[in-house]
Parts: sequence; structure tokens; C-alpha cells
Amino acid sequence: MTIACLHTAQSNAPLFDSAAAALPGGALRLTHKVRADLLREPTPEVLNEAAVLLRDLARHADAVLLTCSTIGAAAAQAQDSPRPVLRADGALAEAATRAGGTVHVLYAAPTTREPTRRLFEAAAKAHDARLVMHMVHGAWGLFQAGETRAYLGRIAAAAEGLEGRVVLAQASMAPAAALMPGHPPLTVPGIGVMAAARAAVQARKAG
Repeated sequence: MTIACLHTAQSNAPLFDSAAAALPGGALRLTHKVRADLLREPTPEVLNEAAVLLRDLARHADAVLLTCSTIGAAAAQAQDSPRPVLRADGALAEAATRAGGTVHVLYAAPTTREPTRRLFEAAAKAHDARLVMHMVHGAWGLFQAGETRAYLGRIAAAAEGLEGRVVLAQASMAPAAALMPGHPPLTVPGIGVMAAARAAVQARKAG
């Protein structure tokens, strides 16, 4: 089974490979398309361009996973694809809010604030969950400068003392979970890959 991933950061590809390798069976293969130029304000033009890419990827895979939260809305525009197209953070939002309660959503990139807020607010409303958004100030500049250790440390520090479910909304934030053993957060790669694999299996059965 092949899952095609569309990323806006090359560094996210190995995070999803690791998540796929952790699934039982070992029959899942990921392919990666990286378009760093799409990581900007999600205008209609940007979303349309991303949707075209998603449709193209769907012709060569069992399912497609859009891993960038900033342009996540493009997945909805590509639902006419021949194979399932999912946004990884959509699966995360569903998993985070399903049990209700308080959900703390941490994000780093300023461009992802509104797309992430809209996504999680819809999921929280459906499950009667209380949503609290947290921007990790200064983190994104560290990521862009290649200071990964400081970036992840800033994220882990921002999560300290939060009561309730903690969610790291961007794929690049996932390695910070290793710095938070006392309160493990929900992260994008594992949940997103599992959702894509499940969608691919269901599509095969239906087809």
C-alpha cells in the first residue's frame, strides 16, 4: 500500500516515514513530494495550486496525505480525486477532541493560526470540547534558522503546566514529544499516517 505525502518542509518527510515504520505489518510505503514554496499565506491561488498537486499524487497512490497545516484546506478542494485525500491535522483534530474536555493546541508558524483554529474549533464543537489555542512565541524563527534543538525545547517549555489534552498542531513540532514524557502530547505524523492507511483500506474495499 502506498501513501503519497505532500509536504512544505523536507524535514517532515522522515517524521512520517518513522510513523509508518511503527505501524504493524510493515506493508505501508510512503512517497514524498516537497513544495516549500507553498508555505505562505493560504490564498485561493496557493490552495488551488496545492489541490492540483494532490489530485496528481492521487493518481499514483492508494491515498494522499497533506501534511502542512497552513494549506490544509486544499485537501477539501481535492475530494474529486481518484483516491482518498486527507489533511493530516484533520485526523489529529478529530482524535484530540473526540473525548471532549479541554484541548490545548500549540502551533508555531503564524500562517497556520487561522487554518488550525478553524479546523479545531469545528472538531471541538462536534464533540463538546473546550479549545485553547497557544502560539509558541519565537519558535518559528528558530525553525527557519535551522536551530532544531532550540525550536523543540521552546515547544516543550510552552506546554509545561497545561492541564488537559495537549496537541502539537504542526508536523515539525512532533519530535518535541520526546521532551515531554510526563504529559505526552498528540502529534500529527502517527495519527495522520494511520488515518491515511485506514482510508486507503476502506477505499479498496468499496472499489
